[in-house]
Amino acid sequence: MTPGERLSETVVEAVAAAEGVDPTDLSETLYPAINADALDVLFVESSGSVTFEYNGYEVTVASDGDVSVESLDAA
Repeated sequence: MTPGERLSETVVEAVAAAEGVDPTDLSETLYPAINADALDVLFVESSGSVTFEYNGYEVTVASDGDVSVESLDAA
């Protein structure tokens, strides 16, 4: 994650990279999986992680900005 980048944008970019597509070409928007605005402020004053399913992937977002993406098909 680069300074000034929204965490929600980082998630979309990570899932798009896992799919091998441009972020605008993903079949789902982020909103049904998680509220993007809430995700962007979730770790402002706290630490931890959150895991959710998005576009066929299990996404884990840590308070340090690390985003891991694992295919649900691989599980």
